[in-house]
Amino acid sequence: MKSRITRVPLHACGAAVAGLTLAGAVHAADDAVTRVASYLAGVKTLAASFVQVVRDREGRITERATGTLSIARPDRFRWDYLDPYEQVIVADGRKLWLYDSDLQQVTVRGLEEGLGSTPAMLLSGAGRLADSFGSLSVEQDGDWTWCRLKPLATTSDFESVSLALGAKGELAGMELVDKLGQTTRIDFSGLKKNIALDDKLFRFEPPPGADVIGDSGS
Repeated sequence: MKSRITRVPLHACGAAVAGLTLAGAVHAADDAVTRVASYLAGVKTLAASFVQVVRDREGRITERATGTLSIARPDRFRWDYLDPYEQVIVADGRKLWLYDSDLQQVTVRGLEEGLGSTPAMLLSGAGRLADSFGSLSVEQDGDWTWCRLKPLATTSDFESVSLALGAKGELAGMELVDKLGQTTRIDFSGLKKNIALDDKLFRFEPPPGADVIGDSGS
């Protein structure tokens, strides 16, 4: 039976990436929310490719996937997992659609219900970041600055969500630590900010014959 790709923007992921060595000063924790909020304030759209690696609590790689990401703030995004299996996650501003092409199955739910204090909400949400996340630390790792945040909701699957800004101050990566001892690391490449994105990217129609779970009505 084929294992399914962990849908990182919505599900829990894991404990710190094994072997990651952080060098340089650790700044005041309060800086993390401020820095991330400042970066996101200048973002209207984002498009990038990504490589996603999931490790268990012992640091062993359990999943690896590649794909593309498109975001139009607020509340619209699209994650296309291309390899090893095709999966799509689309937020259209009202609903959240998850499509698994291998299973021919679509899951749909209300956007607020589907996001909560998740990485997807962090990147695309309209609310104040400080209402959903607290600061842990700001850490320098070479040219990358990691801003480490903690979800405030006690029901969150995540222990921490970290966002990395590269040498030019643009989004470079994310790291997600869940309560099961897993870590998901997402590295972005080819990032383009504030470009025109086709609205069709953020619309989803269930393919003919796919099973639909949830309310797909207006």
